[in-house]
Amino acid sequence: MSRLRIFEEDQPQWPLAVHHDHSAISFELGKVGVRFEQWQARQPIAPGASQDEVIAAYRDDIDRLMLCEGYRSVDVISLQPDHPDRAALRQKFLSEHTHSEDEVRFFVAGSGQFTLHLDGKVYDVLCEKGDLIGVPDGTRHWFDMSESPCFVAIRLFTNKDGWVAQSTGDDIALRFPRMQPSVPAQA
Repeated sequence: MSRLRIFEEDQPQWPLAVHHDHSAISFELGKVGVRFEQWQARQPIAPGASQDEVIAAYRDDIDRLMLCEGYRSVDVISLQPDHPDRAALRQKFLSEHTHSEDEVRFFVAGSGQFTLHLDGKVYDVLCEKGDLIGVPDGTRHWFDMSESPCFVAIRLFTNKDGWVAQSTGDDIALRFPRMQPSVPAQA
């Protein structure tokens, strides 16, 4: 179940609010400029589907975002708990960082936790199957896929080079909850 927890940046033990309803999550994130949508596949996706099959199932929503927001490329990433580089991949995005372009992810299967640091608050978003999150460029955030990553996600880019993480040097991510492992993803 998708979840949004909102914290004061200096109070990681006690959330100010917790939301599980998609419309409430979208509303709260929209107030700080973050896109949160639900997408439905227009055709069934078999486990182990190819990148082209996954993209085809969501083509209408992908095309809408590409047209409206200027994204130029799309791909699919899939990570499973047995991936040999899972620890290094996880560590790469666990510290607070920014990007010079939007970070747009749609979860076809599985889950991931985006934590955003905005205006003295921390927005901890557990994204699940069917969730799209659009983190605007320059937003301080971190991402956790858990020790046992299990997700399939569509990524949209304006320029893949702009997606390089720029560390903020702040250790805030160490003080907030990490993601717990989930059940295996199927696309």
